[in-house]
Amino acid sequence: MAESKKVILAALAGNAAIAITKFIAASISGSSAMLSEGIHSLVDTGNQVLLLHGMKQSRKPADERFPFGHGKEIYFWSFIVAILIFALGAGISIYEGISHIRHPQAMGDPTINYIVLGLAMIFEGLAWYFAFREFTKTEGGWGYIEAVQRGKDPTLFVVLFEDSAAMLGLLVALIGIALTQVTGDIIYDGIASIMIGCILAGTAVWLAYETKSLLIGESANKGVVTRMREIAADMDEVNHVNEVLTIHMGPDFILANISLNFNDELAAGDMETANAWLDAAIKKEFPEVKRIFIEAEPRHD
Repeated sequence: MAESKKVILAALAGNAAIAITKFIAASISGSSAMLSEGIHSLVDTGNQVLLLHGMKQSRKPADERFPFGHGKEIYFWSFIVAILIFALGAGISIYEGISHIRHPQAMGDPTINYIVLGLAMIFEGLAWYFAFREFTKTEGGWGYIEAVQRGKDPTLFVVLFEDSAAMLGLLVALIGIALTQVTGDIIYDGIASIMIGCILAGTAVWLAYETKSLLIGESANKGVVTRMREIAADMDEVNHVNEVLTIHMGPDFILANISLNFNDELAAGDMETANAWLDAAIKKEFPEVKRIFIEAEPRHD
């Protein structure tokens, strides 16, 4: 989570500075695409603030009302970020583009737009590289799409998706402004704004889809569950492992429920000892497994 915070802070600083320069450029040139880009960066800045808030809330200790802690706060706020990208970023950009096409206004000198877009590409590129580097450290040898699907810390891929959408949006804005300047037709600037909105909408939908399962209650990765089952099955006291149920209560908090069929001749004291050993063995191999509940039940397949 510490690395996630660094990525978010870097993106926050970059987006805040870029948003200000984009709005200044949009007010001078009258470009719809540049205004959409300013809105895009402003929404991204607000999103990073929400992610930081979510990380802070998720670290709150467990209490009587929330006995398993507040780890899912980060999933909730990541989902809110996806909604804001869709509602504010995409909605306003598409509206602005359509309005610009229906009621075109001549664009002023686009030079400042090119300067701002060029600087924004540099800053966004650096932020994207930083987020991508940290993301690759956690991908665990999976493909990038699979790493997003299996990842339990949404903050990294939320920032990476935002930065990727930002880079693509900057390119679209640059093309739209250039076409408007070359052809003299203001419609290209409006179309660019609509395309930026569509990029944001697509990003928001994907983010919402990926964070939804974590928010509802996604299980630990298959390799973790399989290994937990193997550890339990290798115990002499265990006749059969009925099931291993897990749920992520946060990026670094797995709750596990293990149903075991113990040997019939096992005494109650020996069963308690076996439970304690299994609890310690699993937590030693997987520190993220914070709580384990073990049930003694008849064998069922």
